[in-house]
Amino acid sequence: MLPEKTLLPFKFDKKLLIDDLDKIYGDWTEHFVKDNYSGDWSVIPLRGPKGAVHPIQMIFSAPGVVEFEDTPFLKNCDYFKEVIDAFQTKITSVRLMKLGAGSEIKEHRDYDLDEENGIVRLHVPVVTNDNVEFYLNKKRVVMKAGECWYCRLSDPHSVHNRGTEDRIHMVLDMELNSWLKNLLLEAVM
Repeated sequence: MLPEKTLLPFKFDKKLLIDDLDKIYGDWTEHFVKDNYSGDWSVIPLRGPKGAVHPIQMIFSAPGVVEFEDTPFLKNCDYFKEVIDAFQTKITSVRLMKLGAGSEIKEHRDYDLDEENGIVRLHVPVVTNDNVEFYLNKKRVVMKAGECWYCRLSDPHSVHNRGTEDRIHMVLDMELNSWLKNLLLEAVM
């Protein structure tokens, strides 16, 4: 079984992450599951279902979708592409997810993100602050800019941004192949 949480052995350049963020900042789409949050939780899709043209279609991977492609938002973001290419597995969706200052993602589970379904989610914080409280199974997980984290999000989790600046993560969904599984098991904290 995969660990509850793991800091992976990647260290991405914070300045280059911000530089790419600045190239697309402002094109945010409100998250469509409004019952799961209060405040501002919004998304910029960087990779999504092939052929999707509307940002909401780019954000959501409907069951049965097997082909994915980069969105136009990723076009000028060379470092974001480099981050995505660091993973030796099929990347399905990649999004920038912003949790506005004072906003909250209520406790929930992402049941389709587990070992059984073969898809896991990694977080690369781009902008964060010490007052972001990410809880997994009621235990706080502190993620710093440039790090790469796996959290078993089929377990209960919530986030509250008690800071004065937005929290922005690059969130990558990917197939759990043998390379990734070995990486996750070797990096257990």
